Amino acid sequence: MDPLLEHHLLQTRRQFFGSAGLRVGGIALAHLMGRSAGAQSPSAVAAAVASGARVHPAQPGLPHFAAKAKALIYLHMNGGPSQLDLWDYKPGLKEHFDKELPSEVRGGQRITGMTSGQARFPVAPSMFTFAQHGKCGRWVSELLPHTAKVVDEIALIKTVSTSAINHDPACTFVMTGSEIPGRASIGSWLSYGLGSENNDLPSFVALTPQFPTGSNGQALFSRMWASGFLPTRHNGVALRGSGDPVLYLPNPEGVGAGDRRAMLDALGALNQRSFARMGDPEIQTRIAQYEMAFRMQASVPELVELSNEPQSVLDLYGAEVRKPGSFAHSALMARRLVERGVRVVQIMHRGWDQHGGLPNQLRNQCVDTDQGTGALIADLRQRGLLDDTLVVWGGEFGRTVYSQGTLTATNYGRDHHPRNFCMWMAGGGVKGGISHGETDDFSYNVASDPVPLNDLNATILHCMGIDHERFTYKVQGLDQRLTGVESASVVKPLLA
Repeated sequence: MDPLLEHHLLQTRRQFFGSAGLRVGGIALAHLMGRSAGAQSPSAVAAAVASGARVHPAQPGLPHFAAKAKALIYLHMNGGPSQLDLWDYKPGLKEHFDKELPSEVRGGQRITGMTSGQARFPVAPSMFTFAQHGKCGRWVSELLPHTAKVVDEIALIKTVSTSAINHDPACTFVMTGSEIPGRASIGSWLSYGLGSENNDLPSFVALTPQFPTGSNGQALFSRMWASGFLPTRHNGVALRGSGDPVLYLPNPEGVGAGDRRAMLDALGALNQRSFARMGDPEIQTRIAQYEMAFRMQASVPELVELSNEPQSVLDLYGAEVRKPGSFAHSALMARRLVERGVRVVQIMHRGWDQHGGLPNQLRNQCVDTDQGTGALIADLRQRGLLDDTLVVWGGEFGRTVYSQGTLTATNYGRDHHPRNFCMWMAGGGVKGGISHGETDDFSYNVASDPVPLNDLNATILHCMGIDHERFTYKVQGLDQRLTGVESASVVKPLLA
């Protein structure tokens, strides 16, 4: 490869004519080029921070209307939680135990290769007890005693559906609005559109807590918090659950803050020279990320220091809250992040893929997450943050009513089921204590009020003050949207 040739091939038309000696008013032109590409020198960024100006402002014209929610906390239960064993109460199924799922209920729906070879599709009722909770009388599984305490804040959606039946495309769909890799995640869209109210922390943070030993954990791909075709500074920043929250954030021994500042200024000047030659906007992203990392050297240690949390709050989240990498710790970090003005926090908890041994594995998953989830809602409420923080809980699809593998009264598995599954929303802009949509007697088909995933995404954007049809980014001549090119609608009955 000839570096000089590659450099000239990457030149823009403006750069070509400029380097050919046709530059008129060179200083003014360079200034305009810098402004048009959003160029900011390290000193300009530092000055903006010192003046109180937002380093990551919203896009012009956003939000489109007054937002009910300022921040989003997305609790993604990766693997596909069983709606039948948690939220979609079907007491009549006990009469169908081990009987064949009627063919008219299956209706020719596709199934995965993991159960397509089964000779039978025996109905597996949930072995768990359900009880009514809250003023709304919501039926909730015994596995969720802490979440059950906050059901009056929750809008339960029983009829979410997706077109994907396997984990990777389904997770990509639920987080980016498309099964096709390379699209921007919902957190990146919100970071791009609304920016951040905190100059010292990323606008979008991703957390991947540990999950119980013995659970079936699926791989998590960074595309679930990636910016796709959006500028890379809108990537989610993954905070680690062990060791340093961000690798290489502390200064090496013998390097002080002044040394680091001098190094960044020199590096920034070199990067600005590269930007002037190449015009690549990702160079500006690199400068901005170096500056963010410098500020995070002070903000992250303060973020993760829990000594100022009242004991009553720590007790609310449970004994695991002091263990970095636990779900409880991640839930508390989510509250502390949105409290500090971070726009989006995404918690991805693995292990919800129970093809066999569901009763034991699902119980372990709920023990690991239920208290932290209930505590998060209660904590946000008692601090007055729930009114302007939107919390979303759910997986990438649901589970089948028929058993995968051996069925007994106390043990069974369930395969993937994209046709209907449960998710819930709480907080800013959402009507608490309601249930939306109904499924058939087998929780296998939607009986009323279907909610395709991109309708849910449109509703999330609406709560954040964004009209999903007007929120676009041009890529390869197309106006891309989180909700895709097909029709999507805000689910208005969910709105407060």
